[in-house]
Amino acid sequence: MNLHLRPIFSALRRNNTGAVLVAVQIAIALAVLVNAVYVVKQRVDKIGRPTGIDTPNLFAVASAGFTDRFNYEASVREDLAYLRGLDGVVDATASNSVPLSGGGSSVQLQVKPPPARATGNGVNYFEIDEHGLNTLGLKLVAGRDFRQDEILPVVTKANITDFVPQILVTRKVADRLFPNENALGRTVYTVLGQPATIIGIVDLMQGSWSNSPTLGEVFLKPRRPYTFGGPLYYLARAKPGQLATMMRQAEEHLSTSNPDRVIHWTRSLERFKQRSYLADRNMGIYLVTVIGLLLAITSIGIFGLTTFNVSTRTKQIGTRRAVGATRFNILCYFMVENWLITTTGVVTGCLLALGVGYWLSTHFELPRLDLYFLIGGVLVLWTLGQFAAMQPARRAARVSPAIATRTV
Repeated sequence: MNLHLRPIFSALRRNNTGAVLVAVQIAIALAVLVNAVYVVKQRVDKIGRPTGIDTPNLFAVASAGFTDRFNYEASVREDLAYLRGLDGVVDATASNSVPLSGGGSSVQLQVKPPPARATGNGVNYFEIDEHGLNTLGLKLVAGRDFRQDEILPVVTKANITDFVPQILVTRKVADRLFPNENALGRTVYTVLGQPATIIGIVDLMQGSWSNSPTLGEVFLKPRRPYTFGGPLYYLARAKPGQLATMMRQAEEHLSTSNPDRVIHWTRSLERFKQRSYLADRNMGIYLVTVIGLLLAITSIGIFGLTTFNVSTRTKQIGTRRAVGATRFNILCYFMVENWLITTTGVVTGCLLALGVGYWLSTHFELPRLDLYFLIGGVLVLWTLGQFAAMQPARRAARVSPAIATRTV
């Protein structure tokens, strides 16, 4: 094939407005495409982070007493005995909050007592009993679990500031407080100087706030929880495939078993997770929609320009066919012309994409744009440009020399 680029450049110089507009459109499309896909990837990775807990099989029940006759300790014992006795339940515990629910409690932990000051954010904590680890499906990587005799009674207003003598922490807490050291058996302190010994380290557990930079920093307290007027939460872990059935049975029984309390709701942990990441999921859907529309508009622009060039060059096509150009030569002419326009837009778009990526990373604390996404975007736009121009170019190749020359 003998392709001369001079006629192509000459034609583009004579009719450059459409080519420039399409090149600009391609540049903008590439910049938006690459950065939008990268942002979507960040959101997908965020939503897909391992929680460390058996999220698909966990559910929570919110219970609250409302009469003077309500006996908290007796109610918790009866409720937990019932939940643990269900054939489809692996284990159950009471807790002060629900993971990934957006609500919870935190305490500053430090390695030295006051007057030393704590560094970092507060550590999210959950009050559980000796069944807590098994209920949540947590993996203990060092140390031991709580014993039944270590579970402290409900805190009261008189001793609300009391801490616990031992705690379990996640690996992230251990690594932050004791970098490059073994945290097991070490003592940590609250900002009030209350000590606690780390008796176990959990591999991973996400806390209450999905958008927190310290989501994986959690510690567990061996205490019967109490929320001072708010609901008490039961966490139960169903056997695989039994979640819906166990939720229904638990709610039906607990709603009628004690007339002095009310069951606010029974919800799966998966529902809490979906709600926690709702904004991220919606942003991902929005950006994917924008990407699809942008690619469609860019394809229409390339298609329209190529169609316009073919319709305005019928005489030139006929002349070239008359002097010996084959259909393949005509097809390649328009495909190469489109490739040059697309390449100009792609090169400009690369610079624009890097600029937008830098701006996003500095203003929104996003990771720097990965060049693999830029390379992928370039290939997508090049491929899209060629496919969009293919049909008009094939139509140009079918022009008969005799029909074309009649327009002279």
